[in-house]
Formats: sequence, structure tokens, C-alpha cells
Amino acid sequence: MYKTRITFSYFKPFLYRSFSSSFSSSSFTSSTMTLKKERVCIIGSGNWGTTIAKIIGENVQRHNQLFEQEIRQWVFEEDYQGQPLTRVINTTRENPKYLAGIRLPDNIIAEPDLIKACRDATVLVFVLPHQFVRGVCDDLVTSSFSPDTKAISLIKGLDIKPNGITLFSEEIGRRLHLKDVAVLSGANIASEVAQEHFCETTIGSRADGQLFYQLFNTPYFRVNVIRDYVGVELCGALKNVVAVAAGISDGLDYGSNTKAALIRIGLMEMRKFGKSFFGGVEDNTFFESCGVADLMTTCSGGRNRKVAEAFARTGKPMDVLEKELLNGQKLQGVLTAAEVYQFLTARKMNHEFPLFDAVYRIIYQGAPLDTLIKL
Repeated sequence: MYKTRITFSYFKPFLYRSFSSSFSSSSFTSSTMTLKKERVCIIGSGNWGTTIAKIIGENVQRHNQLFEQEIRQWVFEEDYQGQPLTRVINTTRENPKYLAGIRLPDNIIAEPDLIKACRDATVLVFVLPHQFVRGVCDDLVTSSFSPDTKAISLIKGLDIKPNGITLFSEEIGRRLHLKDVAVLSGANIASEVAQEHFCETTIGSRADGQLFYQLFNTPYFRVNVIRDYVGVELCGALKNVVAVAAGISDGLDYGSNTKAALIRIGLMEMRKFGKSFFGGVEDNTFFESCGVADLMTTCSGGRNRKVAEAFARTGKPMDVLEKELLNGQKLQGVLTAAEVYQFLTARKMNHEFPLFDAVYRIIYQGAPLDTLIKL
């Protein structure tokens, strides 16, 4: 459980131009050129993981003085039209199950063996549903990563139990004995990023974020690096609960005014949750891409909103709709809503977070859908 009070110093985003010039070939000395290059492994290959592989593959080629060119991506092996999915990806340069129509760079190698994929990696990129994090980390414990291995979590979720909250970035670090694990989150619908539609994202890092900036920043995927990794991770998880509320509102045809009100209330509850249980969370973080921008995007076009709207219109259970509508992807908001409810119930604080409480009661206790507007 993260409870230590830390004061984070907010700092300005790194400038791509200044980085690219500082890392230009003319500025390198012979001693610099002998530094060992970073080897990147991507852990996860769903819709978002495949999109991130496209970005990383291209950036590694662009910054070839910093990174080894081959990028291994761990892909959970599935059958796709009678062939192993990894074989399809490696032969067609496309992941047709989760991101059809988007070509992957030639330096992305799909690997079904997790241990083999991570072998000799110095940078680990975790991008998988949060319910699988512990199992993956348990499988990697024997890999004996160097404490200097860098890692970043793109996982949007929290491990919330009645007795406390665990950030997945910290859980990864603890289980794999890594010093610092950064976090990336933002208003980033995968299909739009894959089509190179301009957007922003936020990286929270206690350490120097320059390497991750180089790994992720592109002209269409603009990165801002801040110190408040806790706030970045909280926003990425809690906004999914608000998106469920927005989807129910859409399913009830309540219109834009009601939806805007629910989003505003949800943002305030996200902020209050962070301030109440995590002493170092910065107000500025909620105005980053990981905060209000991601909340707006998720409440207008994300998977949690989509399934919640169908729930309100059809009355079908969420798990059934997940299978029908998401092509193997997983909902995060419904699980997070249950975890938040249990956490708040243990502290008798549900009344202080009426929107979070209402989402839980509608989904799990059969409360009337209009409970959302009776906060």
C-alpha cells in the first residue's frame, strides 16, 4: 500500500528539438559512442500494446545511437484463422486480431515465450490488462534483471483492496527488484494513435525521463514528463469508473448537459480520492493529458463508455457485453469500481464519493440506472 507522503516538484516538458540536437551524431564523442545501447522489450500485444509497438519500433530506428534495433514483443499466443498469432504478426507485419490494417515496423519481433522475449532487456514496457500483472511478474522473477533495468507501466488500473491500494508501477518494481518504474497515461485511444492522429500523453517518472521521452515522443504523440507518477497512475485507473457513468448516461439518452455534469463530478472525485489517500499528488496532474483530457476522451469514445451504454440499453450483464463488443479486450472500469467501493466501504467513506458509489450499486447491486442523477 502506498501511503508515504511525498512532495513532487512539477517541471516543464522536455523539448523534442533540444533532445534531438543534444543527441545528434555530431555531438557524440568517441567515448559516448561506446556506451551500451538499450534493449527494449514490450510486454503485451493487445490493441494498445500493438499501437505502442508501432511507436517504439519507429523511434528506436530514429534513435539508433541509443537503442538496439530489434524489439521483442511478448505476445500471448492465440489461434488466428488456424495459425499462431505470433506467426501471423511476423509474416504479415500486422496484428489483425487487435489492430487490423496497421503495419508494424520490421524491427518488431512477436515472441510467444515471455522469458525469451525479456532476455537481456534493459528497458521493459508493460502494456497489458492489470489483472494479468502479477502472473507475468511471477513468471519473470527468475529472469534476474539488473536493478538498473528501466521499466515503464502503461497499465490503467490499481490493485485496490479493503486494507489498502497498490500502484502497479510499484508492484512491478517490488516483484522484479527494480529501482524505479515510470508510468505513461493520457488521452490515447489506440486506434486513433495508430492512425497518427495528433494527441498528447503524460509520463510520470521519479528518475530522469529523457530515455522514455526518446522512446515514446513523436510529432503526433506528444509526450510531457512530470514527477508525479502517483497522480498519473491514479488518473489512468479512476477515469474508467467515470466513463462507465458516462456510458450509462448515454444509454439513457440524457444528453450533453447531464454527461458534462457527471464528468465534472467524476473529476472532482478523482482529485479528492488522490488527495485523501496519496499525500504527494499534485493538482497540476489533473490538468495534464492523463487527467482531464483522458477523462474527456474516455467518456466520449472509450471501451468502458461503449459497454456501459449497451448495458443501459439492453440490460445484459457486463461480462456478456465485454465478450460481444470488445474482441478479446478487457474492461477496466467495472473491476475498478468494485475495488474502489470495497476500499471506501472499509473506511465508511462511500458517501463522500457519491458518483463512484452509484456506479458500483448500479452494476453490482441492481440499483436503478437513474441513481446517477440522484447523487
